[in-house]
Amino acid sequence: MPSRRRPLALAATLTCALALAACGGGDDAATGSASAASPAADGLSVVASTNVYGSIASAIAGDAASVTSIISDPSADPHSYEASTRTQLELSRADVVIENGGGYDDFMEQLLSAADSKAVVLDAVEVSGKQAPADGELNEHVWYDVATVRALAERVEAELAQAAPDDAATFAANLATFQTSLDGVQQRIDAARPRTQDQPVAVTEPVPGYLLDALGARNVTPEEFSEAVEEESDVPVDVLQETLALFSGGQVRALVHNEQTTGPQTEQVLRAAQENGVAVVPVTETLPEGEDYATWMSANVDAVAAALGA
Repeated sequence: MPSRRRPLALAATLTCALALAACGGGDDAATGSASAASPAADGLSVVASTNVYGSIASAIAGDAASVTSIISDPSADPHSYEASTRTQLELSRADVVIENGGGYDDFMEQLLSAADSKAVVLDAVEVSGKQAPADGELNEHVWYDVATVRALAERVEAELAQAAPDDAATFAANLATFQTSLDGVQQRIDAARPRTQDQPVAVTEPVPGYLLDALGARNVTPEEFSEAVEEESDVPVDVLQETLALFSGGQVRALVHNEQTTGPQTEQVLRAAQENGVAVVPVTETLPEGEDYATWMSANVDAVAAALGA
């Protein structure tokens, strides 16, 4: 469900980032941002809102384009991202921009507008074609859905080939290699599903929802709990107690929690899981250092499957 707290929302320093004449250059490292540029720094340029999408773009582009991930620090909380002037400069130069959309990274639209960007913008939620259910809201964390990533990679390849036709064969070959790596992730999911099907699981936030769905796991977390956590509001006492009872009553096989956004109530739930011998699986919203999309998602699949007894 989309967060009303505006995930990846801009902090007060956005004002500085939008007023280039009034502010000095920012330091992206201080806010969990980084540039990962290939030797083609003066040529084709791709900017992604997070290093998850940056990894996908890099796999397709290879050395034929520079790829910058605005949010890349695995220890940073993406929800408290602060923009810098460097971010806007990268966006002003971009040929292709990849954003999550769905209300997740609204700061991208503001920065693109301020930079007067002419880039082609790929919105992962739009590419996914996913819609909010009739009785709820859209889970915007679509990078945990292999089919969406596969479709997005195809769009990235098409846009890069149009922007740099001389490198089209390279992009096509790189796409084929990347799709093969996604085949490996899907094979892991398919192999685990007979043993993870219908296994009860709890979550702190809906971040891993699409992966759990793919594994056939059954999310039994009270909806009000996850909604309150995602919106950074207090969980009602009765809802918190209902959630804690999942662990003391042996009603779940695992807790999958977003370790990048925690608070007193999620920590309480984490302790309840640990004290009751319930397996805990941490997940993140950005890639750990040294990982690419396929290796990271494969590790997530394996961890959830192991926790559910697969």
